[in-house]
Amino acid sequence: MGASQRCRSCIQHPSCGSYFLAGTLLLLSFVAVKACPKICHCSDRNGMVVLCTSRNLENIPANLPKDTVVLLLSSNRIRHIPKEAFADLRRLRELDLSHNLLESVEVGSFQGVFDSLQTLDLSNNQLSGLPKDTFTKLHARIRLSNNPWHCECSLQEVLRELRLDPETVNEVSCHTSVREEYVGKPVIQVLDSGINFCNFHHKTTDMPMFVAMFCWFFMVTAYIVYYIRHNQEDARRHMEYLKSLPSTSHISKDYDTASSVF
Repeated sequence: MGASQRCRSCIQHPSCGSYFLAGTLLLLSFVAVKACPKICHCSDRNGMVVLCTSRNLENIPANLPKDTVVLLLSSNRIRHIPKEAFADLRRLRELDLSHNLLESVEVGSFQGVFDSLQTLDLSNNQLSGLPKDTFTKLHARIRLSNNPWHCECSLQEVLRELRLDPETVNEVSCHTSVREEYVGKPVIQVLDSGINFCNFHHKTTDMPMFVAMFCWFFMVTAYIVYYIRHNQEDARRHMEYLKSLPSTSHISKDYDTASSVF
């Protein structure tokens, strides 16, 4: 009996067929776990280390190995981190997204790696602000240095929720700010001095209301002034008209003169 015939007879046998199916599924699951994106380089070091640096990537690669422990995506062209971008990487400990073009990070981007992630590098990007709950439940040490941060209330609330890397904390500076005097200064240094950007935020939002009220007051005042002047002008004209009418004494004298003639 040839090898092909023995294989077919084994598959046709119920018990042998079940073993074959189980072995196939196991092989496919192993391949799915160990698969590496073609553009990246993967090496197994008690978990997969995935190297995708300087590959001109514009998006986070799909189908990353599920046993990835280190993911290096620095020096690419990634602009956005979507929600649940790393949800399947339950063992991920280190994530490097530095030196990209990141402008936004969605809330829930790090869902699935809250407990495992130890180091997150978002330095040297184009981040100016982040949603308040971006890093909620995340225990990782985070690098945010060398981004064009806009110092205001929401950034202050984000920083309260995370662990900044102590080596680069003074490089997280205000590129712009709700107050010009804080531009160029380290954010943590400003906050430690007792400054509360949320107070400035409320004052800033009250400004349009103040301007609207001032304009309304000015318009009402202008109308009252116009109304008074207009009435004064009408009163003056009325007085001049009354003065131009002949007086009653003059009329009575003329009447007496006429009577004496007759």
